Amino acid sequence: MTSPDSMTASTATLRIIDRIGDIDGTAWNALGAAPYPFLRHEFLTALEEEDCLGERFGWLPRHLTLWDAEHRLVAAAPLYLKFNSYGEFVFDWAWADAYARNGMRYYPKLVSASPYTPATGPKLLVAAQAPTQSRQLLLSAALELATQAKASSLHWLFTTAAETDLLEQAGLVRRIGCQFHWENRGYADFDAFLATLSSAKRKNIRKERRRVADAGIVFRQLDGLSASHDDWETFHQLYESTFHRHGGTPTLSLAFFESIARSMPGRVLLILAEHESRPVAAAFCLVGDDTLYGRHWGCNAHFDNLHFEACYYQGLDYCIRHGLARFEPGAQGEHKVARGFLPTETLSAHWLADTRFHEAVARHLEHERAGMRDYVAEMHRHSPYRADTAP
Repeated sequence: MTSPDSMTASTATLRIIDRIGDIDGTAWNALGAAPYPFLRHEFLTALEEEDCLGERFGWLPRHLTLWDAEHRLVAAAPLYLKFNSYGEFVFDWAWADAYARNGMRYYPKLVSASPYTPATGPKLLVAAQAPTQSRQLLLSAALELATQAKASSLHWLFTTAAETDLLEQAGLVRRIGCQFHWENRGYADFDAFLATLSSAKRKNIRKERRRVADAGIVFRQLDGLSASHDDWETFHQLYESTFHRHGGTPTLSLAFFESIARSMPGRVLLILAEHESRPVAAAFCLVGDDTLYGRHWGCNAHFDNLHFEACYYQGLDYCIRHGLARFEPGAQGEHKVARGFLPTETLSAHWLADTRFHEAVARHLEHERAGMRDYVAEMHRHSPYRADTAP
């Protein structure tokens, strides 16, 4: 459903769309979303249509779209009205608590993100022929919508460096996080990668992989075309079990995974681990133009180092064989450093409607940025790479 025009500038018209299926998928992907599977129209549509968002989970779509005089989509931003902070991976629980302690309401808030996906990608999507001020128009519209919706705040999550600079110039506050990423330096094979590590780290990885192989674990790497309904059903049961063991809520439905397997089969990677022909674990990844994104994992039996093999080493091997430049295995995890993943800054930008809280958060984030940079530097000192091969 399309709302009335929210604002116009020159010949461009801004509209708020609360169902992404009302937008042509080819037009959306042409804005620059295509290289990022978690921002593609197919992915976001599956989230909306397969019961992963909505009031039950606190994600209400409010996508911003910019149209030219010929009614062509020229810019957009994925945007959601949020009633919690779940599935964002940029944590603001303390801010919500501070609002509550001062008798104020933090929710709803507005968030530009790919739901449940802590991966960097553009949120201000702009076509080549778009007006030069398109990004500014989208940002202004988001701020206006936040006011109209009586939202406490506006958050742009996992933004690119260029976008973060633009948002900061507009008065939003930069926040820095840390993930652990791997870079492919043209390795011929997995052994060529291992050769760049220190002797101790190289031996440890080989020992971990050998234990999994000696246990009789066999892996299958499947895409959307080769994975069957039974494969997806098996994975989804394992995926849900991970959340249930840790008291979480599994928000992604089986229908969601099967939907994106059909609509973008080359963009999904399902890694199934089997023991004596029975599935014992699985990992799910998204495949970008040059990056592999690790997302979910589950298991129903314990084998030493199975998590490392399924979630890291299988992905590294996939990247090397397919010539992908990077592997981003997900949020957090200092244990990834010893396995070749180095600390990498992630970015977000934030605006709070209440001036006092905005200024207080800005001061807090100034100190947090300094601490995060110290943390990144400290993690780099634990790099597993030899001095002569360090990235």
